[in-house]
This record gives sequence, structure tokens and C-alpha cells, in this order.
Amino acid sequence: MATGTTNGSTEPGPDPLPSPQAGPSPEGGPEPAPSSRSGRMMRSSAVMAVGTLVSRVTGFVRTIVLAAALGTHLLGDAYNAANTIPFVINDLLIGGLMASVIVPLLVKRRKRDADGGKATEDRLFTGALVLLVVMTTVAILVAEWLVRAYASGFEPRQAEVSVILARYLLVQILFVGMSGLISAMLNTRDKFGAPVWAPVLNNLVIIAVGATFLMVSGPGRTPDTVTDSELLLLGAGTACGMVLQTIVLVGSLWRSGYRWRPRLDLRGSGLGEAVRTAGWMMVYTCMTQVNFLITTNIASRAGVASVESGAEVGAGITAYNYAYQLFQLPYAIIAVSLITVLLPQMSDFAADRRWDEVRGGFSRTLRVSALVLVPLSLAIALYAVQVSVLVFARGNTSTADAANIGTVLAVMSLGLVPFTIFQLMLRVFYALSDTRTPALLGLGNVVVHGVLAVTAYLVLPPSQVVVGVAGGFMVSYLTGLLIGGAVLSRRLGGLDGRRILGSLLRLYLASVPCVAAGAGVLWFFTDRFGEGLVTNIGAPVVGCLVGGLLFLAFAKLLRIRELDSVVELVRSKVGRRG
Repeated sequence: MATGTTNGSTEPGPDPLPSPQAGPSPEGGPEPAPSSRSGRMMRSSAVMAVGTLVSRVTGFVRTIVLAAALGTHLLGDAYNAANTIPFVINDLLIGGLMASVIVPLLVKRRKRDADGGKATEDRLFTGALVLLVVMTTVAILVAEWLVRAYASGFEPRQAEVSVILARYLLVQILFVGMSGLISAMLNTRDKFGAPVWAPVLNNLVIIAVGATFLMVSGPGRTPDTVTDSELLLLGAGTACGMVLQTIVLVGSLWRSGYRWRPRLDLRGSGLGEAVRTAGWMMVYTCMTQVNFLITTNIASRAGVASVESGAEVGAGITAYNYAYQLFQLPYAIIAVSLITVLLPQMSDFAADRRWDEVRGGFSRTLRVSALVLVPLSLAIALYAVQVSVLVFARGNTSTADAANIGTVLAVMSLGLVPFTIFQLMLRVFYALSDTRTPALLGLGNVVVHGVLAVTAYLVLPPSQVVVGVAGGFMVSYLTGLLIGGAVLSRRLGGLDGRRILGSLLRLYLASVPCVAAGAGVLWFFTDRFGEGLVTNIGAPVVGCLVGGLLFLAFAKLLRIRELDSVVELVRSKVGRRG
């Protein structure tokens, strides 16, 4: 997931696309035309968007293959729990620091140090490598305890299988952590291509592993029937994908001109400030992991209870994870591409106390992301079950299992826009070197999510608990963005709130006739063709085409300026190439 950017500019449009350089004017007023920085940012975002699209599509295929190979019942839950733990540990101790601490620190040191921040990068690289080796070793030794912590409701043999897989998969802690650090170092060099393209190789390896497992073992494998050699294939094969991804990133960093010199001397490194900032970030990551503990334990218990009650549907952590991966797809392609490019620039502006540019970057990135995410989130909610059945109902995943994944996805998709806004707000706080506020917001998220998840477990039938957990998770982001927005608005002297709220309101209004038309298309296909293949393919395709045309028409009618900006950008690019 390294490609440099070149100078250039975009043509002036009715409303500039995301560019921190083009600062905002008073709320509701006209904004200046985009500068050359805007052109560079949009090209970098385009590179990331294409790479992220390929990465997520291959990740989507990976998910389909794993669902077919492992199903969404006990064996699938055992694998997913084991494979999630290394990423959780990395996020808890390393990963969360990249966006919040490391990128702003490297940007600052590259600007202010005589060596362009080289010594700081060497210290970070060395320290991270040593820490990750120690973390990986300890995690492998205590794999059984880790599985018990994140999946206390597993059956005995299911837990044993998960521990065996975890001993292979925990090796990924080292490579996930180094991949994150190298990606941050590349981003501060304005090189965004490799960090989004490298995971494609990882996905391809896991696709091959899943397909091989299905061919070797055949359908119907359970924790009681899976063999040690098959577990070796799943565990070691999955870990090899992350190893390959890291090797590619190391090569890209080498080509960028960086040469690592091991050093652990800390005098004058500036890392003391980063460590102080990281303390609050550790609180935030702890809060996210408490959220995850709540999700995994309640979902895994519900999954076992669902099987024991005789329900013929996978309703545990695997169903939740697969739905979450699909939920992340539009966010990653649309929003992350813009946010990742924006963060180093916002950190640069924040270091110079240029609050207008920080505020402007936030506003424009949010509005352009929402242009796509608002109608897309509603379309996903409408067709989630049909799409999930279409892609997952094969191999060891039944139609009922796939439909349950779709139900979870539909609930999640309704929270896609609040989730995106909350994540963008966090990046603004990080650019301001403020990790205390995100930590407190994370505490609020835990309380809201925890209360709603436990309520779902106590009130809903086992097969529907995971749906309630997903709903609680999304509601927690809605409350988080409301509180975070109020704090950030005071900090920056406003958030361009009138323009943002006006854009969101018009986007949702433009989506109303699209949803009505899409629901009509779904009713027509279901009534005419039943709930088979024709409906699962035809309803989403026809509904999205009809809804998309209606959205464009109503967006023009409601004068949504972000659409005009995108049209002007496309016209300018086509005109130049012509």
C-alpha cells in the first residue's frame, strides 16, 4: 500500500477539492481556487485510491475464499480470532502511534533538523525493530492466554485449534508493526503508492492458502476434524503473506534513498515529546481494544450459543468480521486515500500554527468524501443481504450464514458517514499533537458500545446478538463525533460547520428518491424472480444504476457544489490529456 508526485495544478472549480493550501474563507463564503498543492494532493489521492481499490478488491476476494474454506461457524471463528490477535496487539502497542505521533513527529523533524530528520528515523526504526521482536516472542509464548482473553466462550477443542493457529499467526506482529512504520516514513516523503499496493501481494498469498485448504480438506471441516497439517497450512501460509508485504515496503523505502543506521541514542532526538504524546494515545488504543474485547467475547459466546440452540446460521465473530471488512471497503477507498495524504500536510500547517489551512483541509475532505459515502451507505444498507448471499453463499458458508452477514453489514452501513467523520476528526487532533482528546473520546465510545452490546446479548436471541453489537458500535461513533466536533470547533475557531451541515443535508435529501427507487427495484425483482441468483445480481445492479442517475439529477437540482468540483476536475484532466 513509492510513487512520487509532481508539480501541477487543477483548474479552478465552483468549490475546490481537498487542499489544505487553499484555505477557507468565512463560513458560507466563496473559497479560493485550488493551488498547485491541490493538484499534487489529488494525484497522490488518486494513486492511493486506485491502489486501495485493488487492495480492497483482492481483500474482498480473500474474504470470500476464506468464508468458503472455513465457513462462519466454529472453525471460522477459531481462525478469525487467532488472526485478529496479532493486529490487535500491534494496534495497542505500536500501530495507533503511527498516525497520532510518528507522522507529525517525522514531519516536524524533517523540517527543523539539519539532517532532514535522518537521525530520528534511524532511532525510530531501531527501537521499533527491537520492541517488535520482544513483543512477538512474548506473544507466542502466552498465545493460550491471549486466545482465552479474546474468545473466552470457545468450546475446548475450538480453543485448542485457535491456540495452534495463533502460534503461527502471532509472528505477524513483527511484520505488521514494521510495515506500519515504513509506510509512515514513506508518507512523510510524499510516497503513497507502495503502502497501498503492497497488501495486494499479502491478499494474493492468503487467497492461495484458502483455496489450497479447501481443495485439500474439502467441505465440512470442523475443529474436531481439522488436521495438524491443515492448521500448518492456514497458520504459516497466512503469516507468509505479511512477510512478503513487509519485504516489498522495505524495498520501496530503500529506493526512496533511506539507508538504515542502527542507533539507540536518545539525546536530542525529540522522542521525549513523542513519548509524552504517546501516553494519551496508549489510553485511546486501550479503549479501542476494550471495545474489541467486548465485541469478540459477546459475539463468540453468541456464536456458540447459536450452534447449541440448533440455529442453522453462523452468528459469531466471523460473521461480524466479514461484515466489517465489507463495511470498510468504501471508507478505505474514498476517505482513507484523502485522509492519508492530508495528515502530513495538516501536521505541517499545524506546526506553523496555520489554523485556517487545517480547518479548510478538514472541511473539504469531509464534504468530498460524503459526496460518495452518503448515497453509497444507503445503497449498501438496501442491498446488503443480496450482495452477501451472492458473494459468500458457497463452500462451507450457507445461504442463511451469508444472509446474516448481510444483516450485520446493513446495520453497519448506516453508520458509515459518522464513522468516517469521526476518523477524520481524530486525524485533525493528531495533526495538532493532541492525543488527550481522542483518548477521552475513546472512553466515551467504550461506555456507549459496552452498554448497547451487553443489552443486545441479554435481550436478543443468540443468532441476532451480533447484529445488536454492530448497531451499538456504530452508535458509539455518532456520539463520539458530536462531542469531538464541539471540542475541535472551539480549538480551531470553527469547523466550517454551516457549509458542512448544508452539504450533508442536501446529500441526504438527494438520496431519498434514490432509496425509494432502489427499494422499488428490489421489490420488483423479488416479486418476479424470488430470492435467487437473478434477484441477488439484478436488483443491486439495476437499483444502483437507476439510483445513481437520480442522485446526480437531484444533486444538480439541489446545487451540491462538491459534485460541480468533481465534474470540473474531471473536465480539466480530460482536456489536458486531449
